[in-house]
Amino acid sequence: MITNEFDQQVENLIQKGYPAIAGLNEDEFRNQLQPLKTNTIGFEKSVEDREGYIPYVIVIKSEWVDGEKAMQLVERKNQKGFSVMDANDIQRFKPIEGIELPNGIAYLAMDIDTGTETRNVTPNEALKTIVNDNRSPLTLEEGIAVITHNPDILMKNRGFSLLGSRCGDRRVTALWISAGKPKLGWCWAGNPHTWLGSASCSSRVGM
Repeated sequence: MITNEFDQQVENLIQKGYPAIAGLNEDEFRNQLQPLKTNTIGFEKSVEDREGYIPYVIVIKSEWVDGEKAMQLVERKNQKGFSVMDANDIQRFKPIEGIELPNGIAYLAMDIDTGTETRNVTPNEALKTIVNDNRSPLTLEEGIAVITHNPDILMKNRGFSLLGSRCGDRRVTALWISAGKPKLGWCWAGNPHTWLGSASCSSRVGM
């Protein structure tokens, strides 16, 4: 029985078929991720009793498993995730200036907050708050990773925007429940929504 959070996340990705999509067998996949484990020491016990908080998630980079495939592998209450955006549109969303992703197949997004306090705040304004708090907005891939490992954090009328990825227009991507299923969609950066916060992390840690 696996009780370690890191190992549980690795096995979750394996069960969902990530190794094959990334062109690796299961042992190769485990070996690629194993160096990240040392960076979770201390975070395993850092469980805060606050809504929308997650100590860390393993993020598989889009070069290995793209956002469209990753979203289809999300499962919450026996309902598969889906996207209203096609693969080409998803791929247009890249990390914004100031976000540098670690090298390698994967990395850890640490100290995640899905943005409870930024509900009903426009993404444009929420980004200012996140930056002022010395945090970083989650990218599209990081948001999918959050609900891949913690699907129940997404609830009806309780979703979150992903301000760390943009494609040059006024849209920001977001995750919420639609018809009982996890959904990847988008909203306007200047519009507030009572049911959408803006997610962030404190850091990204690589191999």
